[in-house]
Order: sequence, then C-alpha cells, then structure tokens
Amino acid sequence: MREWLEMTAADLGRGIATGDIDPVALCDTYLDAIDAHPMRDRIYARVTPDRARAEAAAAAERAREGQRLSPLDGVPISWKDLFDTAGTATEAGTKLLEGRVPENDAEVLANATAMGLVCLGKTHMSELAFSGLGHNPSTATPPCVNEPDSVSGGSSSGAAASVAFGLAAAAIGSDTGGSVRIPAAWNDLVGLKTTAGRVSLAGTVPLAAKFDTVGPLCRSVEDAALLLGVLEGAKSPDLHESDLEGCRFAVLTNVVMEDLSDEPKAAFEAAIERLKEAGATVDEIAVPEVEDAMPLSSCLYTTEAYGLWRDVIEANPEAMFSEILERFQLGKGFSGPDYVAAWAKLDLARAGYDRAVAGYDAVLVPTAPMLPPNIERLNSDHDYYLAQNLLSLRNTRVANLMGLCALTLPTGAPSCGISFMAAPNAEEQLLRLGAAAEAALRGA
Repeated sequence: MREWLEMTAADLGRGIATGDIDPVALCDTYLDAIDAHPMRDRIYARVTPDRARAEAAAAAERAREGQRLSPLDGVPISWKDLFDTAGTATEAGTKLLEGRVPENDAEVLANATAMGLVCLGKTHMSELAFSGLGHNPSTATPPCVNEPDSVSGGSSSGAAASVAFGLAAAAIGSDTGGSVRIPAAWNDLVGLKTTAGRVSLAGTVPLAAKFDTVGPLCRSVEDAALLLGVLEGAKSPDLHESDLEGCRFAVLTNVVMEDLSDEPKAAFEAAIERLKEAGATVDEIAVPEVEDAMPLSSCLYTTEAYGLWRDVIEANPEAMFSEILERFQLGKGFSGPDYVAAWAKLDLARAGYDRAVAGYDAVLVPTAPMLPPNIERLNSDHDYYLAQNLLSLRNTRVANLMGLCALTLPTGAPSCGISFMAAPNAEEQLLRLGAAAEAALRGA
C-alpha cells in the first residue's frame, strides 16, 4: 500500500474504479503516513481524519455499487488553509484569524466533495498568502522536498509539501502572483494557475481579489485537468491526441531571463531543446509591455491587499510576521487615483502583450529564476528576505499581471520548472499542450 503514496491521483482513481484499491484503505494509508511523518506539523495545519474516513467510506460504497461520482471519487487530497472548511478552523496562516471556524465549505471544496474527493486536511501557507517563499514564523514553514532546510515556495507551501512528501495525492492552492507555480516548481510538481474569474473564490480568504485564482498542485498534467473539472464541478478537459508537432512557442527574453541562477537556466535551456526535438517551433521574443507592467505590481497588489485587511491588521499589527506586515503596509502609500491610473496602464500593457504573442500557442519562461532559499538565512537577513521574495515572484507574476492562465512542469532537474503561459480562459488548450510537453520532457 505504500506505493499508493507515490501514484498520481488519476491512477488512484483508476485503481478504485477497477476494484484494486479500496478508498477506505487508501484514506487510512494517507492518514497513517501523515501521522508518522516527522515534518507533519510543518506541512499540515490541521488534519481532518473524521471527515476523511466518512468520505472514504461513502466513496467505497459508491464504488461497490458502480455509482462513482467522478474519476477521482475516493481520492484523498489536501487543501490550503485559506479555503473555508465547515466546522474546521481556517486561519490563512495568520494569528490574526486564529480560532476562525467557518460554517460552510468554500464553493470549490463543496464541488470537490460532491464529486467524491476525500478531504485530508488543511495545509500551512504564507501569512495571508502574501509571499512567494512560503516562510512563515507565525505558524510554520513547510520544507522543500529537495532540501528540507530550504523553503518550499509560497504561498501554497504546505500544499506542495503535502504532495511531494507523499502525504496527499494532490493539493488545492491559490495563485495571486505565483503561489501555485513557485511551490510546484521547487517541489518537482505540476501546478496550474487558472484565469482570474474562472474558478469560484466564494468561501476563500482573499488577498487581492482581482488577481486571486484557485488551482491544483499535483503529479501530472492529467491530474491537473481532472482537478480543474472537480473545482468547477464540471467535465474535465480532454487531453487525448496531445501533440507538439507544429506547435509554436515563444520564449520571453526580457525581464524573466535576468539574474537567472545556473541551475534553472540550464534546466530551462535543456527543456527547450526537448520541446524542439518533439516537433515544436520555438522563437525568442521580447515584449516591452512586460517591462511596463512589472512596476505596477507594488501599487496594484499592496493597495488591494491593504484595503481588504487594513482594519484587521491595524487592530493587532504585532500579531503578524514583520516582513508580511511591512509588505501589506506599503499599500498606505498609494492613493485612489494612483490605483485607478495603475489599472489603466495595466490594461494598455495587456493589450500590447496580446498583440505581441498572437499566433503562438504558449509563451515559455523559467518558473522561478533561482532555487529555494535557506530558511535560517531568511530569518536572519532582512535584505536577503526582501530580495529573494521579490525575485521568486518575478517570473510567475507575468501571467497574473497579463491576466493569463499558466502551467508549470518539472524539467527533471531538482526544483527547476518550466512555465507555459496561454491566453485567458484557454486552460483546455493549455493542458493539452502541457500533456504533450510533459511526455517530451520525460522522454516518453
């Protein structure tokens, strides 16, 4: 049964469908693995064994009767601790929300439950989701699977760790500036950033609502497609006949290629060669509008975040991790006209970006420009924390600013991912491309 802990969610679902895997035994295997893991409390904020076992028992009964609700009926997954869970504390990684127990599930969790998935519990995260590092002295800092003394990436830090360490078949996180893709890349997982507005945010603790998105962290593109359907309560994208032959990709050369560490640079270049060998055409392009958009982040993100949380934060600022508090309070420095003007500039940048990449199936970037930083150094060096946090979010933020959907895939080099960015609401096409790219990167 230990092998179940390394299987994709899709394969587990198929095993349940054929009767080779009992959902109750599968659930207990995961719960036992969680309880026995030495870093359990750095990964899970709360485990929900009673709920998990009840859901698994119901899934087992449906499987026996041939009444499964979805291909993932009976598969156990974890949830980032900003998705409301009825009767279970949802605190979003901050002491400001300590003891907050919602009455209802978030809509995406309700959708997943209705499709038979099993909720294992809630995973740790960056405080109020406002960091790309996943470092959180206020609650816990999950480890990176490749280097436990380093951060796992944020803000869906525990989400990534739960899957990478074999403590969940998949995880659901959120992505406002890279919070699904950074931890997915640093933990050698697949991560999908959905288009803003596509997947419901109802019952989700917000950060910056115009940029917040929900997406899965998982072991395969097939899992990502199935989980997108689960989150929407709808049919999953069809990945059949995925092929890179004749695909046109653009490698973005400005902004995202600056200050690349050696490992991500080499991994990205090797991945591009494998995509070419699989039949894709790859051009290099510079898009000036990306440079225009990046400076707008400080106004757009901090103004919205501080506007949402100002009263809560200022009532108890000492309860926050100082680095996150400082980032929120940057929002004080911008006026209403500043915010409106920044959005007007971003709309122009988005239109220019769309023109520049028209005709390409996807735009490619290294998911993160560096490897995960060491936890102790982040604790002791303020300037290092600031620099690493901003750098970690730089490449992924392009997709958020431009309103795109994006998918990160492992390159085969530890903690190095490659991201594919596509047009808004083009998740179906992006996932089909991703499935073909995944096969090429794995040498299949």
